Amino acid sequence: MDLVRLIEVARGREPADLLLANARVVDLFNHDIIEADVTIAGERIAGLRPAGSPTAARAREVHDLKGNFVAPGLIDGHVHIESSLLSIPEFTRAVVPHGTTTTVIDPHEIANVLGMDGIRYMLESAKYNPLSVFVMASSCVPAGPFESAGAQVTAADIAALMQHEWVLGLAEMMDYPRVLTGDEEVLAKIRAAGARPIDGHAPGLAGADLDAYVAAGIHSDHECTTVEEAREKLRRGMLVMIREASSARNLQDLLPLVTPQNGRRFAFVTDDRSPIDLVDDGHIDSMVRQAIALGLDPFIALQLGSLNAAEYFGLHDRGAVAPGRRADLIVFDDLTAPRPRLVYRYGRLAARDGEMLPFERPRALPSVPRTMDVPRGALYFRTPAQGRRIRVIEVIPNQIITRAGQAEAVIAGGEAVADPPRDLLKLAVIERHTGSGRVGLGFVRGFGLRTGALAGSVAHDAHNIIVVGAGDHAMRMAAEAVVEMGGGLVAVAGGRVVRLPLPIAGLMSDRPLPSVAADLRALRGVAKEMGSALADPFMTLSFMGLSVIPTLKITDRGLLDVTRGELVPLFIN
Repeated sequence: MDLVRLIEVARGREPADLLLANARVVDLFNHDIIEADVTIAGERIAGLRPAGSPTAARAREVHDLKGNFVAPGLIDGHVHIESSLLSIPEFTRAVVPHGTTTTVIDPHEIANVLGMDGIRYMLESAKYNPLSVFVMASSCVPAGPFESAGAQVTAADIAALMQHEWVLGLAEMMDYPRVLTGDEEVLAKIRAAGARPIDGHAPGLAGADLDAYVAAGIHSDHECTTVEEAREKLRRGMLVMIREASSARNLQDLLPLVTPQNGRRFAFVTDDRSPIDLVDDGHIDSMVRQAIALGLDPFIALQLGSLNAAEYFGLHDRGAVAPGRRADLIVFDDLTAPRPRLVYRYGRLAARDGEMLPFERPRALPSVPRTMDVPRGALYFRTPAQGRRIRVIEVIPNQIITRAGQAEAVIAGGEAVADPPRDLLKLAVIERHTGSGRVGLGFVRGFGLRTGALAGSVAHDAHNIIVVGAGDHAMRMAAEAVVEMGGGLVAVAGGRVVRLPLPIAGLMSDRPLPSVAADLRALRGVAKEMGSALADPFMTLSFMGLSVIPTLKITDRGLLDVTRGELVPLFIN
């Protein structure tokens, strides 16, 4: 940045590089509208001048906004890009036209597969795109002791990452039990972050345990599902990140808590959003519109979508339309339903009318090794009967938490088998990182499949192969297809095998956004034909193995009672 020139442009002594004329600037500091011309020098906003001032004649380029609104570019304060199934350049093409100019990512999905190499891959992939991608160092790789990840990120690794200019702090501290017990490795990671932001991940934590968690230096949470939970965390000084993901939709439930008095203590995040939802609904902009439609003041909604996250993460160079801030801006014509028509990033037009302007990366994406080591003998799902009653994972639609249920098993040939008429399907997790052949077996309700099977190498957080099905043969076919592709999503219906390859660590595609979205639509369509009523059965399936979210989950090591923190037998004696 040429500071001298910025000052000269701000004073009107040098022409601006760009002038946004006849704008209505959304002032998020005072909740006001300023009729102004916005002068831009290089990547920065130089000043706000009265509309129609003589400055326009001296600007090198003028865009007449004709009374449209100008607000800061939107910021996603917590997202796993891997869950979009897209590479970072394709994720950029998905979200920038919707007004997102900055994301704060936790790359712990790829870190669970490739460790530090995965994090370095994301940092390298983030370069040369018209989207600012900041990283929070992944704190829990693996997520817990009851699953088998492909790598480990240590406190020493965290300390090294803190030296990187694009690393802001420590990502979601999911292993809150070990925070509370004072585990030395966990505390070393917290200490390595120093005074930087430390994100939380503590569903249901309350009382003295919540006090201890916050006292350890953890000051945000995106796992609140009720007003009561969010209120208690607000009272402890936490920033509540309101999540509206593809499988965990919390905005409508939490929005009644947001008031003019506490509105600076919230931020919008997407966490995990599918490519179809990005195409059909949008990104942070969709949350802003939804919040306004539900009655939230537009100024507060835009604060939650930009300024609040910027200030929490110490990104004081963005999040507002003000002198010295980066010229990351969105232009729209309706304050009650902001839909970006123009998107500027660093003072350059990046998207128009929902379409990304062309951009070229000066070098190709880095490569990653194949991450699939599964012996064929592991792809059998026989479940010898050891009783009549079984534990059952119960899906809660639009949530990543589950319930712990029970059912009478159907026994055939001495084995417990799926019973589709009762929506009782078999579920399996196959370890894919080390060739151990380990398989965890269980049963689940809520997928609704009458036939066939679904499988994928996206299974939070260890990302082993997960498969659900109405029969063992279809499950084996689906799992074999995942292995053959080197990772991906699969639906097996009769003799038909429908695939979405994910060659980047078994998590992300190397193809363009439209192709990925089309393939996922096809997979969802097959799942619907098979009987599933879930909006996104593959995203739901991916969370059945998340060992840090209550109540009953499954990993390659078996059924896990998350609340009790222990593996439990499938059969109940």
